Amino acid sequence: MTNGRVNPNFTLADQGIEGLGTVYYNLREPQLVEAALARKEGELGQGGTLLVETGKHTGRSPNDKFVVRTPSVEDTIWWENNAPMEPAFFDVLKSDMLAHMQGGDYFVQDLHGGADPAHRLDVRVITELAWHSLFIRHLLRRPDRESLDNFTADFTIINCPSFKADPARHGCRSETVIALNFDAKTILIGGTEYAGENKKSVFTVLNYLLPGKGVMPMHCSANHAPGNPVDTAVFFGLSGTGKTTLSADPNRVLIGDDEHGWSDRGIFNFEGGCYAKTIGLDPKAEPEIYATTQKFATIIENMVYDDATRELDFEDDSLTANMRCAYPLEYISNASSTALGGQPKNIIMLTCDAFGVLPPIARLTPAQAMYHFLSGFTAKVAGTERGVTEPTPTFSTCFGAPFMPRRPEAYGQLLKQKIARHGAKCWLVNTGWTGGAHGTGSRMPIKATRALLTAALDGSLDDAEFRKDENFGFDVPVSVAGVADLLLNPRRTWEDGAAYDAQAQKLVAMFAENFTQYESHIDEDVRAVALG
Repeated sequence: MTNGRVNPNFTLADQGIEGLGTVYYNLREPQLVEAALARKEGELGQGGTLLVETGKHTGRSPNDKFVVRTPSVEDTIWWENNAPMEPAFFDVLKSDMLAHMQGGDYFVQDLHGGADPAHRLDVRVITELAWHSLFIRHLLRRPDRESLDNFTADFTIINCPSFKADPARHGCRSETVIALNFDAKTILIGGTEYAGENKKSVFTVLNYLLPGKGVMPMHCSANHAPGNPVDTAVFFGLSGTGKTTLSADPNRVLIGDDEHGWSDRGIFNFEGGCYAKTIGLDPKAEPEIYATTQKFATIIENMVYDDATRELDFEDDSLTANMRCAYPLEYISNASSTALGGQPKNIIMLTCDAFGVLPPIARLTPAQAMYHFLSGFTAKVAGTERGVTEPTPTFSTCFGAPFMPRRPEAYGQLLKQKIARHGAKCWLVNTGWTGGAHGTGSRMPIKATRALLTAALDGSLDDAEFRKDENFGFDVPVSVAGVADLLLNPRRTWEDGAAYDAQAQKLVAMFAENFTQYESHIDEDVRAVALG
């Protein structure tokens, strides 16, 4: 039995998926909220939000993600970073998953990954949970209703949380599995209710396909000046560095908060929505994002709330610190209607330095930009994980190693070429600690970060006096209007200058050790940066 709107020549039966119960095609938001509530997948929250929990998996499972080792991708996948699965195991996994699904009701969304029609990926997402269907409908881009009558998919995702994989039978690590088969154009997800696996699987596919077309896929947010898409900025950054917060600038137009492509035509968002962290969300500092937590059909994931009033607790991380909300891009008032921008004038690389060493902003040469892009540095702080008692460096190449199927140098070279071709200015911005490491110093004031970014984006920072950083060799402004001069020189913010020097040398050594893995794959100018 089918329900909803679908291409009559591209049903699940046409894909060889038969024997299911009712299949709901392309239901809209009210229907999906109703279905999720009727199936007791969540609770109705204030403003008509949907409150859900994801069980034991409150984040991605990178160790359970596999790429099927087929001849077409054998020589181009970065196997050191992507666990292989043999095709025979994948075939058994798919057969067993489809058998498990027999008789069950499923939800289908036909969607686009990419705002630029020339480079988009058409994706069919089949989900066991109604709220997963709502989630991916928010996060990817929704076709016009009429075009659904002719929609066919480039890739298909089958997400069945109740299916438990067998490592011996399926060639995986645990009962949780995410298996990507480029030849079969199929992604199988089982054993996890965490919805983020859906969108990151699409991102991974685009990260493999687009470089072959000369398009740079990026784990970044992006915005542009009002009425001027040519004045575009991109913000690279790992989780917790401020990628979503800083791109949601009320004085600029938001293109997107997480995943973009950079083509010869400019920047385009892969997504149609946002998936924002809500821990400590401040209605004064982040009013637009905060407002979405009371808008109809926003998914509130893994947040503690009052049973009677459904009031959210933005500080209680007893379920997870990775509490989130998922909502369509149009819920942000200054979001772009096209999700397109021009060639970037500014590239910002965000880092949360818990060592208290890096300045709040630094200007990078193209070679330095590639060095920091390949490094992808941020830091975990004490208490975030068991056993972490002091700041711990995290190097995630290209600011998104878990989603990079190709070797990092492929993305680094693309970025370097595009910076050179379009003359983008590059900046490193530290949103972490100043005046000492985490536990001693204090978090970089967001007001100062915004002032520095404004000066970089409006061009006024170009006229500032700069000094050469003695540790990393990049240029640091000496004085910027609205920012205390002391803040611009991190050594001066420490009570003990010698302690700062020791911490700085420690961090420089960590960078150098991490970068040795790329030295045989990079150009001489980048190698010179690495060697100091």
